[in-house]
Amino acid sequence: MIRILFTTFVIAMLGMTLVRAAEDGRLYEMRVYFAPPGKLDALHARFRDHTTKLFAKHGMTNVGYFVPVGDNPERKLVYFLSYPDRQARDASWGAFVNDPEWKAAYSASEKDGKLVEKATETFMTTTDYSPALDIQNESKKRVFELRTYTSSPGNLGGLNARFRDHTLALFTRHGMRNLIYWNLVEGSPDADRKLIYLLSHDSVEAAKASFESFRKDPEWVTAREASEKKAGGLLTEAKDGVLSEYLVPTDYSNWK
Repeated sequence: MIRILFTTFVIAMLGMTLVRAAEDGRLYEMRVYFAPPGKLDALHARFRDHTTKLFAKHGMTNVGYFVPVGDNPERKLVYFLSYPDRQARDASWGAFVNDPEWKAAYSASEKDGKLVEKATETFMTTTDYSPALDIQNESKKRVFELRTYTSSPGNLGGLNARFRDHTLALFTRHGMRNLIYWNLVEGSPDADRKLIYLLSHDSVEAAKASFESFRKDPEWVTAREASEKKAGGLLTEAKDGVLSEYLVPTDYSNWK
């Protein structure tokens, strides 16, 4: 009887976890800006002094702001926003770009030239197995890892299933922290093939050690082989099917 009650309790708790994740329901936007030579600091200053505050003023949630680990030769800023839905997103951006304070800040910051020479945007929603977003700053510095998977044709469902049933738990076992997992919004290019997620590690070296031990884990080897047998091959594209980038938060990011 005790065993039955315990099993029922565990199933109920698992169900609650899945509901919390599935109830996120928010639209996430990943934006990547590339600054011209010598302009990245000025771009950071504009975000630090004006942009993030105005985003919040107009109903956008500042999730996190990051730059690649190292000297950042690409002069790249990667950041994430969230909104209740696409309609709210479009309304917020419309209000933001027409805000007199933004227009003044934009004009002043670009008196010596543009601060962004290229920008990309990606719209995403959380997967049903993603942990609920929990923006908590740790007392010690850490490294974030942005990973982007492109599934082989028809295999995004199988890839998501493998993460749901095996990968997340094994990542935790090997010292990685699962932060958030996304698929692209329906109707986006490659929406049926992309999985994007964030991990955190104590350092780049710790990340590499964790993945090395993860890949050798017998449980992972078994899960990978079973999923590939079912799919009739790799679940990700053989070329550039798995991309990884290490990131560190900017000084004005609320997620550190």
